This record gives sequence, C-alpha cells and structure tokens, in this order.
Amino acid sequence: MKYFVFVVCLLCAASAHGAEPATRSGQSAPVTLDVRYRDASERLIGAALASDHAYTRLSELCDGIGHRLSGSEALQRAVTWAANAMREDQLDRVRLQPVRVPVWVRGVERAEMVEPGPQRLSILGLGRSVGTPPGGITAQVVVVHGFGALDSLPPDSVRGRIVLYDVPYTNYGETVRYRSQGANRAARRGAVAALVRSVGPVSLRTPHTGAMSNYVDSLPRIPAAAVTIEDAGMIRRLTERGQRVRVRLEMGAGTLPDTLSHNVIGEIRGRGRPNEIVVVGGHLDSWDVGQGAHDDGGGCVISMEALRLIKSLGLRPRRTIRCVLWTNEENGVRGGLAYADSARGEIDRHVAAIETDGGVERPVGFGVRVMRDTTIDSLRTDRALARMREIGRLLAGIGAQQVTPDGGGADIDALMKKGVPGVSHRTTMEHYFDWHHTPADMLDKVDPIELRKNVAAMAVVLYVLADMDEPVAGPVPPAPTAQSAKR
Repeated sequence: MKYFVFVVCLLCAASAHGAEPATRSGQSAPVTLDVRYRDASERLIGAALASDHAYTRLSELCDGIGHRLSGSEALQRAVTWAANAMREDQLDRVRLQPVRVPVWVRGVERAEMVEPGPQRLSILGLGRSVGTPPGGITAQVVVVHGFGALDSLPPDSVRGRIVLYDVPYTNYGETVRYRSQGANRAARRGAVAALVRSVGPVSLRTPHTGAMSNYVDSLPRIPAAAVTIEDAGMIRRLTERGQRVRVRLEMGAGTLPDTLSHNVIGEIRGRGRPNEIVVVGGHLDSWDVGQGAHDDGGGCVISMEALRLIKSLGLRPRRTIRCVLWTNEENGVRGGLAYADSARGEIDRHVAAIETDGGVERPVGFGVRVMRDTTIDSLRTDRALARMREIGRLLAGIGAQQVTPDGGGADIDALMKKGVPGVSHRTTMEHYFDWHHTPADMLDKVDPIELRKNVAAMAVVLYVLADMDEPVAGPVPPAPTAQSAKR
C-alpha cells in the first residue's frame, strides 16, 4: 500500500509540473510551450515585476543624455552608455557595428503670423527640410484639407504662397502622408513653403516633428515645418472668415555630410545551437525634442533588460539571443540596413527578429508575420501564429497574451524580406501618439509598473523562442534559384 501511494504521489507531482499526458495508444501527447516553460516564465515575470532596474536605466538614458538625433554627439554618448551597460550585464560579444548616417541639423527656427495681427506660432521643422533664405519667407497662407483639395486649386491661388495642410488626425498611417509628401506636392503647385498640422490626436500646443520624404530632383526644394493643432485651427478659422493670413517663416535647417555612428550589439550565446539567432532590439536614436522616452528609449531598455534577466537567472537557452540597438531609424533606417547586410551569410540562421518600437504603455501582446521578398508566406505565418499563441498563454497574468498576424518594423524589415519571421512588441498605444515626436516625450510619461510588465513579456517570449525545439515558423526554405524557377 505504501508503494502504491508513493507511485500515485509521483504521478500527481509529474502532472502538476507539466509531464506529457499519455494518449490512448500509450504514446505521449506533445507538451505545449505554455506547459513546458511555465516555471521559467514565472521566474522571469516575477524577477521583472520586482525590479526597478529598467526604470533606472531609462532614466540614465533620458535624463542623463536626453534626445539623440542621428549624427549628434548625444547619440554617440548613448552608444557608449549602451555598450557599457551591456558589459555591466556580462553579455557576450558586446560590440559596436559601424554605420554611416545622415546628419540633419535644425538650426534656429521661428514662425509668426504677421497678418491680420502679430502672433507667434509654435513650429518644428521637419527632418530633411531645407532652410529658408536669410531673413526668412513672408507669404500668404492657403489652407487645404488634403492633396485633392490642393490639386483642384487654380495655379494662381498656390503659386508664391505657403500651403498649410490642415488635415485632422484619423490614424497615423493615413495622416502622416501629409508630413512626408506635403513639401513635394506643394512645390509642384508653385508654393514657397509647406506647413503641416501636427500628426497626432491631441496637443498642448506641442508641435510634432518627423521625417519628410526625400526631395524630388525635378521640383524646387521648399522648407517644411509642423505647426500645432491649435495654430492650424486658428489660421483655418481666419481664412474661412475671408481674412487674409500672412506668415513669416524662418528656418536654419540643413543637411551636413554623413558621419559615423554605430549599432550596439550584445548577446547571450546559446548552449546547444549557438549559430541559430533570435534578434531583438529598438532604435537608440530619437528626434531632437523631448527625451525619446517612448520613441524609442523604452524599447531599447526593454530589450536590454530582458537579456539581463535571462542571464541573471541562469537561464541559458539553446539558441543565441542577440540584442541590437539600431542607429538612425528616424531619418534613414541605416542601422537596420547595415545589420541585415552584415548578416547576409547567416540570414537563414535567424529564427526570429523582434522589434520593440511601440512605446511603454500597458503590454497587450505580440504580432508575428513571415514574408519573403515582400510576399507574405501564409503557411509559415500560420505556423508561427500557433506557436506564439502557446507562448502567449504564459503572459495572460500580465494581460500580454494577444497574438496577431501583423508583425514587422522598420529596423527588421530588411531581415523579414529575406524570410526571417518578424515579431512586433505590442502595447495599448492609448496615448503614444499624444507624445510621439514632440517635446512631451519625456520620462514622466513612462509608468514604471507598465515598463516592468513590458520587460516581463519580452523576457518570456525571447527565452522560449530561443529554447524551443523547432524554430517558431519552421525551417527557412531556400531561396528559389534560376533553375527551380524554370521548373
């Protein structure tokens, strides 16, 4: 009897710890990832939720260094800081990857409505914009509510004027077109400058900067700046009442020769399959306003901290986990391109690429997608979705279990086009675009508890992806050759 009780106790204990259940045929059924990795995930989540290390790190970056525009001395200080932090965390092969990056400088900028009455406007020049001639530009403003409205105006009503795109925010992807394309479209109609209503849902007279598209060689290069939602509304109301509005715009913006920057790389070398790689990261650069706390200092710290926790808990996965803090995402994506180019010989050994560039609000889950040469690979995406949903169940306790078929990101795009499964870290983004690319993107907008939850979610996903038996989307198929294409 004692032996029977002992055996029963052993079986119960094994079941409680995720032993493989027996099928009717006597064979073991596959153990799902959420069962197999329950203990490790609980340790990672517990350690993340109990630590303020990530917030301290983010304060060092945001308060100690500040905003970090591509090519600036501040960005290079951030590169040094990040490399030192990775060495402090005892990551393997910490190194700097050289990247040539563009250098855009803002210079002095101001705008004033001089008619119907003097009133200072709050502006931010757009990245890549040229400056105004010395003394600025003074011209009448024509207000349009979209590209269609601009194109329908008679030539004389646009030529020699400043075009203001007063387009209310709907969503970022739709509204940002006016920031990126507005200058070229206005120049085509003969305008001397372009102003864009800031791309965001709310404002406390906080203008929203960001990159515009490259100038078209066949068109004049005209200066472009964002005005606040409040100022755009004021100018619109005045013109709707039939009053003439004239604005003086002065911008000292310009582009300098490319300079040297770096991606910062550190990793945890895998114990069994070290040549297979799960890469994760955010972009270390930011715009030159605020502190780049949500965009993307938080993403960098989440990535770094996830590796630190895995390392500190002695959880060494089978595959290598590589953290890459990319440079120049905001106005060139050269860091992401440089990394993908350097990894050409090992692209097929990248089993997943994770980008965290969606702020530090409450985590909700992850998106995943597999592409190859811009075509979605439905079979491998479905396989990755199924495995990620198993992992997602480990994150239900912190509300981060949602998995959607829409992974991707600017810095991992070049990897995804070669077939590497792309994973996006998702947050609610409830207020992200309230602060995004504005002077308000400061550390005070980051909730320390939500930051801990994001670290917890990332640490679990990283560890499981790097340790599971099969790659998340299965083996990467070979690229088609000319011979196979003929068949």
